[in-house]
Amino acid sequence: MERLSALCTPALVVDLDKVKRNAQRMIERCQKMGVQLRPHMKTHKTLECADIMTAGSRRCIVVSTLAEAFFYAEHGFDDILYAYCLPFDKMERCAALSEKLDLFQVLLDHPDALDQLKKRPLKNGRLWHVWLKLDCGNGRAGVLHSEPGALQLAQAIAGTEGVELTGVYAHCGNTYTCKGLEQIQAVAQETTSFVLDFMEKLRAVGITCKSSIGSTPSCSHPVKDMAKLDEVHPGNYVFYDVQQSIIGSCCLDDVAVRVLTRVIGHCPHRNQLLIDCGWSGISLDGAGKLSTGYAVIEGHPNLKLLSMTQEHGRVEPISGLLDYSKYPLGSLLTLIPYHSCATAMMHPVYHIHSDGHLLGKWTPTRGW
Repeated sequence: MERLSALCTPALVVDLDKVKRNAQRMIERCQKMGVQLRPHMKTHKTLECADIMTAGSRRCIVVSTLAEAFFYAEHGFDDILYAYCLPFDKMERCAALSEKLDLFQVLLDHPDALDQLKKRPLKNGRLWHVWLKLDCGNGRAGVLHSEPGALQLAQAIAGTEGVELTGVYAHCGNTYTCKGLEQIQAVAQETTSFVLDFMEKLRAVGITCKSSIGSTPSCSHPVKDMAKLDEVHPGNYVFYDVQQSIIGSCCLDDVAVRVLTRVIGHCPHRNQLLIDCGWSGISLDGAGKLSTGYAVIEGHPNLKLLSMTQEHGRVEPISGLLDYSKYPLGSLLTLIPYHSCATAMMHPVYHIHSDGHLLGKWTPTRGW
């Protein structure tokens, strides 16, 4: 069995044991709450990891692109929610999946999107399965939960022939600005309360459907009221990252991904090392705000990834002079990424290992 040191760099390596542990903890957390877990695929976009997250069922997943939806559909997955506000240029592709799968679901937050569905009835009496996207304070997509238009749109969906209001969906991405358990749970509680209040408004006008919220921080530390929801849809938790450890979703030891890189230059006149990982191998997300720069350099707390160009990284000590004898040319450094979703996107293949022994490769799908 080959060791990680046999890999050409930069290389994304995934610790299979940590992936399985992270996935199992989320499965058990949701079982304890009595809530359906609908894991998000956007972090890894692979079949193998999807099997681990769904415990082999190949059912009940969320995707962020149609490329992912088709990839999973072609490999036997079903009950797929395309959790991205209905793109008008991709209507026919959405219709194709709706007519092929037992259950393909779309998301919308605007009456114009509902009009698009009306103009494209599905064959054989099939229904469009629609989730209404609510904005509960995240400030991205979604109709604002408190606006009268939200209830009106839900009623319009429910009252449209050929269309079913399947559920109400909210992403509490505002947990990403949190630090610590108390702040995470405050946002989780607020989002849950807004969604549950909206479900009450729906019931008052005779509409029943599912409810779902999600983000890795909120689902890593759920509040009691989340047990009143039907589903949750976190995704990053399977890999985690430095950002999640800072938020408080996990500890650094839970992070399942690393980028391996090699020392390719000594620059004593600048007190720096050069490495072969630039911004094409690890994300610029986080803007270098960590005390260690753009990543955590594992086992070297005094090193900082100061800056990157496309294929080069500049590393310097946080204090003192570099001892270049400790970092010979060709030696390996291990980077823990600030954001695993963004870093994984940069790699065409993931190298899977257990205890440093390579087990194989996972190949993600790409594109939109």
